[in-house]
Amino acid sequence: MKKFFILLFAILLPNISWADLSSPKTNADGTTEITMSAVDALKIAAAMIDNGELNGAGQILTKMPELPRGPLELERWFLLGRLAAARDDFDTAIDIFRTILDAQPTLARVRFELAVCYMKTSQWYRADYQLRLAMAGDDLPENVRHMMNYYRYMVRQNKNWNVWFNFGAAPDNNVNNATGGSECIITIFGPLCRNLIEPESAVGFNLGLGGDYEFKLSDQWRWKSEAGVYSNIYNLHDYDDVYLYASTGPRYIWSRGDVWAAATASRRWYGWRGYNWSAGARITANYDFTRRLSGGINLQYMSNWYDYFGEYLDGETYSAGGHLFWSITSNIYTILRAGITREETAAPTYAYWMPNISIGVGAELPYGFNVYFSPSVYWQLYDAPQWSVQNGIFTQVTEHDFTQRYALSLSNNKFDVMGFVPTIIFSYTRRDSNMWQREYDRWAIEFTMSRRF
Repeated sequence: MKKFFILLFAILLPNISWADLSSPKTNADGTTEITMSAVDALKIAAAMIDNGELNGAGQILTKMPELPRGPLELERWFLLGRLAAARDDFDTAIDIFRTILDAQPTLARVRFELAVCYMKTSQWYRADYQLRLAMAGDDLPENVRHMMNYYRYMVRQNKNWNVWFNFGAAPDNNVNNATGGSECIITIFGPLCRNLIEPESAVGFNLGLGGDYEFKLSDQWRWKSEAGVYSNIYNLHDYDDVYLYASTGPRYIWSRGDVWAAATASRRWYGWRGYNWSAGARITANYDFTRRLSGGINLQYMSNWYDYFGEYLDGETYSAGGHLFWSITSNIYTILRAGITREETAAPTYAYWMPNISIGVGAELPYGFNVYFSPSVYWQLYDAPQWSVQNGIFTQVTEHDFTQRYALSLSNNKFDVMGFVPTIIFSYTRRDSNMWQREYDRWAIEFTMSRRF
């Protein structure tokens, strides 16, 4: 009966007038005139899309009089997006859904449809991000939520490759993490002082490029390889930093999680001189606890060889960390991270424990804005004392440092350039120490082009 009504509506479509709903009437020329409200027209168009009557739905949605900005016009654009997706015009559908979310970021159903379009175009990481937020929406029926659980599994099965690319500039007022000032010791001839290195300001140009690929062995097993490079090139080239890394190993996936075990290696250059080599192994696991809460752990062992001062610094690094991702609403999320690192070195003076914790809150806001704020802290607790000038005398001190960092990231999707959006990151770092020579303040403003999700 429903299909019959839709077919009849499509036949009579040219004779529709848009007004309040009333009974059909016959004109003098024998044609039938149907008057209906915009609400009923949108309901008919939605039913047509569900039943594959795409031409009829297109005529309704494109020939309707212009609606005032509000819920009805938003619904019309949402249906235009669904119509484009049904016609396999996913690029148009993605643009429409993104535009809607830029204005109304709380609409979980729109995020769900956007995620499906990303899946249809093999943009699996973008699909995963949108599904995570959409699953927190209260405006979705339960059957759609169950469907999204299955889609999350599909994403895990099909994320066979990913490429990331970021670039930008970052002014830094203390690129060398220096304290400045002078230190003095008291001698029989009076104070003997020396000047400490002063903070240096510089502008860094950063570049991050990487990718991963998963070779499918079976429905559950993959062989995943990952490689990337990160560089920060300053106008003071003594502080240029380049880091290259690669990992490869088997990955197992199931409906609610995945595990990846890999061999890994890295090479770092500082000031365009070799700094160190590292090689080891890592295990990464992720799991979806509920539709809103997911988490993961990372365990890593690295053996380190330094180009200079290896007799003091060569050793091993052990690290363990975890994170929890909670979708608070369909446009607000929080990420909690915590971990601990153990650095073993040839000389006990440079060995330390480093626990860390951070919490971040992100939001997709109206007018296309995206914001993410993350305070973090970590401690460096060294094993053995070293000689230092304290209170005017040489003494042995076991260094204990406490560092806090605050970072605010701000971007706007309306400035999308080939899938990238300009992002500004403001950060402030403060380190306190029982060795005052290790204390410093540092701020930076980073401009980067980041991939849009």
